[in-house]
Amino acid sequence: MKKNSIGLEKKLADMLIVQLNILLSNTQVFYMNARGFHWNIQGDKFFELHLKFEELYNDLNLKTDEIAERILTLGGTPIHSFGEYFKKSAIKEMINITGSEKSIAAVINALGVLLSLEREILAIAGKANDEGTSAMMSDYVRQQEKLIWMYSAYTKQ
Repeated sequence: MKKNSIGLEKKLADMLIVQLNILLSNTQVFYMNARGFHWNIQGDKFFELHLKFEELYNDLNLKTDEIAERILTLGGTPIHSFGEYFKKSAIKEMINITGSEKSIAAVINALGVLLSLEREILAIAGKANDEGTSAMMSDYVRQQEKLIWMYSAYTKQ
């Protein structure tokens, strides 16, 4: 059985690299959407949501770097073009969204997409005994479950 430089079975590490690149693509598209929501939000919830969307895109920016660095650690190459991101992302670009309901629904949907991918990666990482990827995905899942709860609660006003 062939191993990569950090001692993981290469076949499983390669599967993780593919899935992490899909997660990276979705995270990058979500990041750009969140920036757009931050810039374009209008209405009586402007001040609250302007700040929340800034927190969101700052967090996504950090996660983008962490995901790319994990891909490199596993021996892969992170995708780094928007053309490839759009091809691989289940999250679609949102253009000129100004309303709170539509932007929050898009955030909740995108978080759900990320959660699904992260759980798939977590399962593969478990098979590979890849504690580094497992820990990262576990942290992301916990954080994003909470965000879904919070954004969902916000819409029930």
